[in-house]
Formats: sequence, structure tokens, C-alpha cells
Amino acid sequence: MPDDAAYLLCAEDAAAAFFGGAAGSTCTTVADDDDDDDGCCCSAGEDESAAASFAELIGGEADYSPRPDYPERLRSRSIDPAARAESVAWILKVQGYYGFLPLTAYLAVNYMDRFLSLHRLPEDGWAMQLLAVTCLSLAAKMEETLVPSLLDLQVEGTSRYVFEPGTILRMELLVLTALNWRLRSVTPFTFIDFFACKVDPGGRHTRCLIARATQVILAAMHDIEFLDHCPSSMAAAAVLCATGETPSLVTVSPGAAVRWCIGLAEEAISSCYRLMQQLVIGGNVQTRAAGTTGSAVSLCCSDEALSSHSSSSSSPPPAKRRKRSPPGV
Repeated sequence: MPDDAAYLLCAEDAAAAFFGGAAGSTCTTVADDDDDDDGCCCSAGEDESAAASFAELIGGEADYSPRPDYPERLRSRSIDPAARAESVAWILKVQGYYGFLPLTAYLAVNYMDRFLSLHRLPEDGWAMQLLAVTCLSLAAKMEETLVPSLLDLQVEGTSRYVFEPGTILRMELLVLTALNWRLRSVTPFTFIDFFACKVDPGGRHTRCLIARATQVILAAMHDIEFLDHCPSSMAAAAVLCATGETPSLVTVSPGAAVRWCIGLAEEAISSCYRLMQQLVIGGNVQTRAAGTTGSAVSLCCSDEALSSHSSSSSSPPPAKRRKRSPPGV
């Protein structure tokens, strides 16, 4: 019998293709039928097994990140940081409009950053917008159950251009080739549930911790300084931020967080945590989260607000068509 990996249509091996499901299944948050508290289902053996799985994922984070020189090229304006910021804002706006998962938005930005770190785009607004639409389309196909058409994905009033489906599909192939078909990226959302269980093993505040940490991570995508930080450090720092806002939980230091999993680095978590605290203090998390997730920022979230982080909302009205792609696209 041929190896199972031979049947994959991409360059990933069989283990990499399914790492999300394997890791995510070891620690689950469930609702108790008897009360409103959550339960964190991790036995001692499962917790040890999960930690080993996550340690392996941490070791492979660089394979799903932009090139190391990418943040500095943005700072030096070799790559236009304003164009990137505009694309991130557009992705989050459409994510909120369609009720896409936060992971979908993060993946879209991850694909965009990885592509930009490898290829230079023409200095025209339409090229960057085409890349943003393409990356969000790919991310939605990876994570969403219901995906709007390529025309409807380009929500009216959110951008200057609307691209023909054929143009987007051709760009998808270019992006897939550049990323070596590695779309099942390691992200902060790979780790966030496990880290929240570490802070709150009883599960009483786990859902709110995850919801608040998610808001912080989405806000951090705007800031190029976070490109220097790996997904596991971002997840740990975001959970620490959420923990610090929960009076009934004991504050956790980066030094304690580093013991959650082999491979975490205290200095990396500390540096990322300081940046995230600046976001929270500056009010950037509240403004951006409210605009992109449609839920309150308060840590005392309602069940209805929290559910928006784990499932897509009902379909909005279809978007109207506007002007077509620019000539020659």
C-alpha cells in the first residue's frame, strides 16, 4: 500500500495536515448542564500528552511565519506598512460582516504577510487589495462552513475595487504556490484553549478568558511590532492579559506561564505581554474588537456574545456589485 501522504494534494506531510485536530482534542471546554460555569476537560495524562503535542508545534512555528526580515522591511517602508494596515482593517471588517471565525481573519493576515515577505507587489492600490481578497478567500475555505461567493466576499463600500472571480482564482494559485500549499498554519488560536485551561483548570472563567484573549489577538494584528513574536508567545501573552482583568483569578507572571509548555520563552512572552498591555491601556482593543466582532469588550461577557467567537452568524444581505477590476487585471 502506498503511504497515506502520497494522496495529499499539497506539499505538507500527513502529520502536519492534521495537527490542529490532534492538538485541539486534548483539552476541551464544555458547558455544565447544572450551572452556567464551564468545565475544562483535561485529565493529568491528557494534559501531559497535550503539552508534548504543543511543544512539537512550537518547534515548527517558523515554518508558518513570514521571513525573519519582514518586520524590518515594513519599518523601513521597503514594504508599505500603510497598505498592510489598510488590508488588515478590510479583512477584519469583512470578518465581522459575515461573522467569520477569528481564526479565519488571522489566517488571512498570516497568508498575506507570508506572501509579502516573499514577493514584491506592484505599488498600486488594486494589487494589495487583490491579495487581501485572495487571502481571505483561502482562509474562509479552510475554516468556514458557509463561504460567500467571490463577488459577495467583496462587501460593498469596503474597498475601491471589485475583482472578477477568475482574477481572484488565478491569484489564489499564485499565493498557494508561494506558500508551498501550507495553509494549515500554527496560530495563537492553536494554543489559546490549552493555555486558558492552565490558568483556570476548574473552567469557571475559561470561555471569558478565551473570548478576551481573542479580542486582544485580533487587535494586535494591526501592529507590525507583533510580527516579531511567534504565535505561542502571542497566545500566552493574550491569556495573561485576560487573566489580569479577571479579579477572581490569580495573576500569572510570564515566568510562571513559561512552565505551561516546553518551548515557551519567558523573555518572548514578557516582551509580547508588555506590547499587549499598551494596546489594552490605549483602548485599541476595545475600539477594534467592538468594530470587528460585534460583541462587548467587557470581560463579563454574555453567553450570546461569547458564542460569536465559536460559530458564524446568520448570513447577511447579499452585497451589491460595484465597479469591476481595473484594466489589465
